[in-house]
Amino acid sequence: MVDTDLKFLVCSSMHSSQKNETNWLHKGLFKSALMDLRQVLIMDKWWKTFSGEGSHYPPWMLYISSSHQKKTCSVVMFISDMSGREPLYKKAFVFFSSPVPKEFVNHIKSDTSVLPRIGALREMNLEYFPIDSQTFLMQGFITDHETALEDLFSEEAEKSRRFEVCLNTMATRIATVFASLKEFPIVRYRAVKSQDTSTATTRDLIPSKLAEAVWNCLLKYKSIPNFPQTETCELFILDRSVDQIAPVIHEWTYDAMCHDLLDMEGNKYMLEFPSKSGGPPEKKEVLLEDHDPVWLELRHAHIADASERLHDKMTTFKSRNKAAQVQSSRDGGELSTRDMQKIVQALPQYNEIVEKLSLHVEIAGTINKLIREMGLRELGQLEQDLVFGDAGAKDVINFLRTKQDASSENKLRLLMIYASVYPDRFEGDKASKLMQLARLSPEDMKVVNNMQLLGGSSKIKKETTGFSLKFDGQKKKQAERKDRTGEEETWQLFRFYPMIEELIENLSKGELSKNDYACINEPKPTVQDKSQSGSMRAIPTPAAPTEKRPAYSKRSRRTAMWARPHSSDDGYSSDSVLKNAAADFKRMGQRLFVFIIGGATRSELRVCHKLTAKLKREVVLGSSSFDDPPQYITKLKLLSEKDLSKGAPQPNFW
Repeated sequence: MVDTDLKFLVCSSMHSSQKNETNWLHKGLFKSALMDLRQVLIMDKWWKTFSGEGSHYPPWMLYISSSHQKKTCSVVMFISDMSGREPLYKKAFVFFSSPVPKEFVNHIKSDTSVLPRIGALREMNLEYFPIDSQTFLMQGFITDHETALEDLFSEEAEKSRRFEVCLNTMATRIATVFASLKEFPIVRYRAVKSQDTSTATTRDLIPSKLAEAVWNCLLKYKSIPNFPQTETCELFILDRSVDQIAPVIHEWTYDAMCHDLLDMEGNKYMLEFPSKSGGPPEKKEVLLEDHDPVWLELRHAHIADASERLHDKMTTFKSRNKAAQVQSSRDGGELSTRDMQKIVQALPQYNEIVEKLSLHVEIAGTINKLIREMGLRELGQLEQDLVFGDAGAKDVINFLRTKQDASSENKLRLLMIYASVYPDRFEGDKASKLMQLARLSPEDMKVVNNMQLLGGSSKIKKETTGFSLKFDGQKKKQAERKDRTGEEETWQLFRFYPMIEELIENLSKGELSKNDYACINEPKPTVQDKSQSGSMRAIPTPAAPTEKRPAYSKRSRRTAMWARPHSSDDGYSSDSVLKNAAADFKRMGQRLFVFIIGGATRSELRVCHKLTAKLKREVVLGSSSFDDPPQYITKLKLLSEKDLSKGAPQPNFW
């Protein structure tokens, strides 16, 4: 039996996450308390994940919930353990991951025998999960609300208590991001779509409700020591209605293709390779994450570009590495002592690099094979032609008639894009005819119908912004996106961009409509410097106008400049992506946080990477969850289910 003399009680409302990359942000908080191995750590599922697999904590742990009732029970249990003449533990360190109600603290203070035994009682304000985090920046975060789409946008969501609980909890978790980073944001949000607020639905008000709840939480943080008293960054709150195409269109980057086409569990991929003994294929679990420099370099590259660069890396590495040259030559001659010495010196590094490169060569090869087998190039071309107004009903009908062997999911995704661009084509019996032509079930078509729930009231007049989705039967222009010709050279099927790219650029230039995107705390005209505001980032000067570039071919095979690594001429150069980050990110200006209610996509995360470099300011994407197309479709299907507790999609682990 382990001698235990130290106890931690960690109350948190986070759960259902997997990666431990938040350690760089949080591990110092416990350093003074983790003096030895004689301890019991009491935490919930989120904090167990945060501590990391294989940590030295004892195996017996108590997981506690974060609801008000359960948290109260946890405090009562803590007092019971630590009160009286013979407490269960000698010392207790109590950490709360979000603001603690005063009654909780008063309840603890009321027992005088407990107070001398408390080593720490603190609010840490850490109820978010950073994703895509590197040493010098956090590119995204989630509040871990996997059911936010159902809780907020389902047919009868406003009648459920889960509606208010979801919004309030989400607001608290978003606020802890700014509390931990010591940032005080200008809060903007998508305003009510209707000119007459009396006709607005509850769904129309979701961004404004969340913005107000976040603002109320932020005001309480002004009492935190060193918390800025004036605006230091921007928060832009949107919901999934801003772009219903991004979650389902085929995104052609290496990262998106991996999660869309491969059988992955979060960032885990099961790699199969031939058995050395000649038996069945062996399996090995690999992680596609930021600690892999090859993945870090290629994840946002077009799959064709990534494949070519991997081939070039492997070829160049073999030509420059002595061990690779010797092993690849089978002339049967005697090896000199010098050759043997070079092999011994190079072999460890050779094995490590070749293992990484071989992994990604294998994965890219599997993806390219699936693209050919599933006929995704033709489908992808049709999807993007629909978005940019180069295709219409005739093209969709022809595809459905001639490609009967296409998967039900791909045909459904095509119809969802078609419905976004041509909502009037799904009125009356038109939808059922398309369903029959595509050989989809009524259950599948329910997904298309549920897109209306994200689009707001059918009585609302169509927006002039051109990208909010409406099913009001009014004539809609043929293109859902403006072709951004001349901005950058790109690969085939790389025309599509999420709508947040245009919105973020307009926001950065000060060109967003105040009627469409309101602000709770309009910033003052004076500019505060870092010492005055307490900001972790200096407020930048307005961005210079984008330089016009010559027109480019939509079929060009050159890589976009923002997606190119700093140096990529051999097998070792992937590490330069990490090494060169320091100088770039230290010069960043004011942060811009974009939060999407109802789930974000990998294409939107890619855009935030792109705009961080382009705008010279850190663009951070936040959301209730990050969803791949199958997960988003499942969630959308549940919007019309009466019992949302049944069939809920599994959490998306990163």
